[in-house]
Amino acid sequence: MRLLLFLFAAALAADAQPVLSPEVHADRRVTFRVRAPNAQKVELALETFPRREMTRGEGGLWTLTTEPLEPDIYGYTFVIDGTSFADPSNGMAKPNALSPSSAVLVPGSPPMPWEQTAVPHGTLHQHFYESRVAGDRRDYFVYTPPGWDPKKRYPLLVLCHGFSDYANGWTAVGRAHFIFDNLIARGEIRPLVVVMALGYGVPVDSVRTGVQRPPEMWKQNAAKFGEALLTEVLPAVERAYRVEKKPEKRAIAGLSMGGGEALFVGLNHLDQFGWIGAFSSGGFAGPPDEMFPKLSGKDNARIRLLWIACGKEDRLIEGNRKLVEWLKQRGVRHTWVETGGAHTWPVWRRYLVDFARLLRW
Repeated sequence: MRLLLFLFAAALAADAQPVLSPEVHADRRVTFRVRAPNAQKVELALETFPRREMTRGEGGLWTLTTEPLEPDIYGYTFVIDGTSFADPSNGMAKPNALSPSSAVLVPGSPPMPWEQTAVPHGTLHQHFYESRVAGDRRDYFVYTPPGWDPKKRYPLLVLCHGFSDYANGWTAVGRAHFIFDNLIARGEIRPLVVVMALGYGVPVDSVRTGVQRPPEMWKQNAAKFGEALLTEVLPAVERAYRVEKKPEKRAIAGLSMGGGEALFVGLNHLDQFGWIGAFSSGGFAGPPDEMFPKLSGKDNARIRLLWIACGKEDRLIEGNRKLVEWLKQRGVRHTWVETGGAHTWPVWRRYLVDFARLLRW
């Protein structure tokens, strides 16, 4: 009986040979593989690229090898007969409330700023609390730099994630903590404390059910997020960490929905934030006249930097251009950057690097 069980287990193992996927080659080509013997069609959905059909091989093993890719981290899924699946052979995940996927690192030489390197590393602290404002239990993350001295006061950056991300979006996907580690090690930025809070003014479950999406909800979302940040998260951070309270020592920045939130919160609270960054901003809480009713050229003395960037292939580029034109009409000093790229993380990682290097506090 034991022999029969052994032979049965061996047969199963033979039929389920491990699949190596993804395989990153020395020339930065990447081979993706997935076993789907009953599938009629399998496609690779790779971030920044259109879908491509994979080739079926022996035993239903589907493969595709890309051209050499630019060094970065790419999210991807396999679309099997129309349904998206994460790579079952890859433990590197890209968390998301609506579309979780797998991820692959294509390393650079020298390493890119978001890669883990042999430099001193900071610490990520996860905090949990019950939000009276949003009406749910949630978390936020705090990055403290290498050699953090609890008796020393540090400048503060609030970093906001995009719609459908969780509070760990900037670290799990954006690798912001490695960016800060590397820039600090190179002497390109000063050591700082970074706060990454959950970016919804409503319960996070509503994001998954779609309640968040109607246009009239964006204004409430931005306002309630700002209230939760200013009355719940930052006071708790100030009690636990020595961070600067002067606006010239504080920044707020974000991507997509978080970029809109950074603008809404930052420009309406210049008494708290002197540095503001908006990356591919979306989820605007209304037209600029309603979002920033008091903003004018008189505020230039308080704005250390208002940095707005968007990719030319991004679906939100026109909205950002209209905002920039409104700022010009109001006489508000700003920096406007148009780059290549769409609404993707490879764009936002580079924006964070560029923005962080401009912080002169």
